[in-house]
Amino acid sequence: MGTRTEDETGTGTGTGAETERDEMAVEATEADDVTEAESEAEAESEADSEAEAGKAVPGAGENPSGVGQGAAAVVSAALGLVSLTGSWLGTVAAARETLVGQLEVAADAGVATQVKEMYGDAWNTSAVWSGLFALTALIVGAAVLARPAFGTPARAAQAPWIKSVAWAGVVLGVIGLLLAVLKYTGVLLGLPATG
Repeated sequence: MGTRTEDETGTGTGTGAETERDEMAVEATEADDVTEAESEAEAESEADSEAEAGKAVPGAGENPSGVGQGAAAVVSAALGLVSLTGSWLGTVAAARETLVGQLEVAADAGVATQVKEMYGDAWNTSAVWSGLFALTALIVGAAVLARPAFGTPARAAQAPWIKSVAWAGVVLGVIGLLLAVLKYTGVLLGLPATG
């Protein structure tokens, strides 16, 4: 493979140094050909392994960003916080109930009736709205946490911050729902006794 005979060189009258130089040049060319072939084979092998690794890594080929799940987790936490602090909608609904109570109560009604109609119904309405926000936060947070179980296995990976924020939404939703129930039933800050 690497040596040439006198027939291959074309003439048998070359010096030993020229023949040796020609043989070394042929061997170097053949070595370069082998090196190039090995390099190409390695490059193809690396490309194949990267393609297979891309399929094995969650979302490497599909580029899932998790934006929807992240946004839902943040919304869940925000709704849980709103259920604890109160919302504009709950405030407006409570004010409306106070106005309706003032319009329905007769001037000669007893103190207990006035307190219940003007303040008790508004308090309960505020509790209902807080409970609705808390329940929504709980449902959205739980849906974000359960989403990977219902997706494709390759996209099952979920960023840790999404899980953390979703758990925060679930916890705030549970606390908000508990407080809303206690507020509505009068266990927590119930109406004062009248007479």
